[in-house]
Amino acid sequence: MLSAAGILEIDGQSLETAGIEHTSVRTTDNRQPNEVGAGSMNIIVCIKQVPSTSNVEVDPVTGVLKREGTKTKMNPYDLFALEQAFQLRERYGGTVAVLTMGPNQAREVLYEALYMGADSAVLASDRRFAGADVLATSYTLAQCVRKMGKYDLIICGKQTTDGDTAQVGPEMAELLGIPHACNVISVEGFSEDTSSGGALVVKVNMDDSIYTLKMKAPCLITVDKDVNTPRLPSYLRRKKAGDAQLLVWNMDDLPDQDESHYGLTGSPTQVEKVFPPEVKRDRECFTGSGEELADRLYSLLREKKRI
Repeated sequence: MLSAAGILEIDGQSLETAGIEHTSVRTTDNRQPNEVGAGSMNIIVCIKQVPSTSNVEVDPVTGVLKREGTKTKMNPYDLFALEQAFQLRERYGGTVAVLTMGPNQAREVLYEALYMGADSAVLASDRRFAGADVLATSYTLAQCVRKMGKYDLIICGKQTTDGDTAQVGPEMAELLGIPHACNVISVEGFSEDTSSGGALVVKVNMDDSIYTLKMKAPCLITVDKDVNTPRLPSYLRRKKAGDAQLLVWNMDDLPDQDESHYGLTGSPTQVEKVFPPEVKRDRECFTGSGEELADRLYSLLREKKRI
């Protein structure tokens, strides 16, 4: 769940005093991070377009969701990731770039992010990306990040509402060779010591305790819904952005152009079957006094073994 080159505190104790071993993670992309605090902080936010309704059809042949013609929205957790990026940019300066992978219609969430305040946007779209599992998706996004150049921080939502795996963020970090933390509920900011690119201090919800984690930049975090309150798209920002241009990349634009690493071919796992849940709309109406209705409801719940 946690991977970091830094100091972890549990209830105010450092790793050394808490008796917990910590490890250093080597950055494998052979570059030096930006120096935080010099107005050059580059943040990348990964977002996704997801169905806005639970009434989604499933292709009976392929077993995958039919996304064409389905109402969509930005993944709710990604709104918190964007807001966190904007707050850090306001505090330290720099830029916020958004990245997504999907079909051409995924442009909609990128434009939404631009109207909320993002500086630039990249869409990874190619039929050869289709059918990707979480590993192939993470690999594609990591390749895009490498092409985007220098960055100090990558922020992802905790999970998506269509897949709910919560795996893409951590897998991206591992592929990029950078430290990461999941389930972040508070971002304290970067430490004053920026001699090696700065260190980000966050609080992480581990269910039974809250961890304070310090990680050297560049790093990746996935944020939970309690981290902030997202802002709304602004008409003034939309007017200022005008016809913002998106970068659209296919596999031929990425550093690695080996087709075996992408899409269905590059996916070591496959979903055997996807099916919509059975919806029951049977209703029963009861009349009587409050006591009679309470007794009837209690009997019904006992009959259905709900209590």
